[in-house]
Amino acid sequence: MNPYPGLGRQALANAGSNFKLGSRGAGCGAQTAQHKGGLGSASLVLEGGITVGALVAVNPMGSATTPSGRHFWSAPFEIGAEFGGLGPEPAAGYREMPESRKLGAMAALGNTTIAVVATDAQIDKAQAHRIAVAAQDGIGRAILPAHSPMDGDLVFACSTGRVPLVEPVRQLAQIGHAASLCLARAIARGVWEATPALGDTLPTLREELGL
Repeated sequence: MNPYPGLGRQALANAGSNFKLGSRGAGCGAQTAQHKGGLGSASLVLEGGITVGALVAVNPMGSATTPSGRHFWSAPFEIGAEFGGLGPEPAAGYREMPESRKLGAMAALGNTTIAVVATDAQIDKAQAHRIAVAAQDGIGRAILPAHSPMDGDLVFACSTGRVPLVEPVRQLAQIGHAASLCLARAIARGVWEATPALGDTLPTLREELGL
């Protein structure tokens, strides 16, 4: 018997406006190339009061941190110190793929960065698809390498339909752009909020930084 419909109903019944990030829910056991992954989220409020948010389970083959292991690829998009305020790593031109500690430990169990981006703008199905396409860029901004043959990256888009679009073309582009930045930030937050557990095969970033 398929358990997922029942699990879905239970998850909906337990849904709330507050939830924990890092090694929780879909983020439990997640890993990146260098550190533990996790569940991440971020949002923005645009002009006209449109809200855009992202929720992501960060379990890629690639790395969310730079080769030094002390900065996030998402650093240019950080708001405040939501993932540590570590700042960007100095530019260095072309980089080889970062060494992956995960390949030996977890590669056989698969990799994926699966996310949902949501807005309260009134959009139709085609517009939601366009937002999901734009949001995929957030994965490429936050994880290197992204979309590898060993990854099952996927982004869903949805809306509550509360706020009408006054200038649909311009606002849709703005929403897609915001969705990609929210997703990049959410990926970093998922890694930053990860916590250690017995039997871990990779460290958390905070452990490695001594925080």
